[in-house]
Amino acid sequence: MLHEQIITLSKYRLDKAKETHDTARENLASDKYLDANNRAYYAIFHAMRALLAIDVVDFKKHSAVISYFRENYIKTAILERNLSDIVGRASIVRNKSDYEDFYIASKDEAESQVADAAVFITAIELYLQSKWNEADVE
Repeated sequence: MLHEQIITLSKYRLDKAKETHDTARENLASDKYLDANNRAYYAIFHAMRALLAIDVVDFKKHSAVISYFRENYIKTAILERNLSDIVGRASIVRNKSDYEDFYIASKDEAESQVADAAVFITAIELYLQSKWNEADVE
């Protein structure tokens, strides 16, 4: 059974994912492709943490969050494999955008990252809503 505080935290993190995705879209519209890539990644990251909240699990390292997500939601087929692929691509692009000197992010790349983040957030939200609804019934 999910406790009210756990659901509240999960919803908060999902809202943060959506707000961050909104910022990614704004950056894309303003031709700020590096920033759009960064915000798209963080939107995905916050959505993963919304999922982890219902398991009462959290990690300080991004790699640990991603690893837990893949181990507990992808390998178990709770969520579709394409979501793991989205995380992988977003992580690579975000690292290049944030840390490589002279990296030039393209409009196509940023559009793809922002679109992938939308797909990811939608899938996570659908799953979480089912878990939150189950908790309401119990």
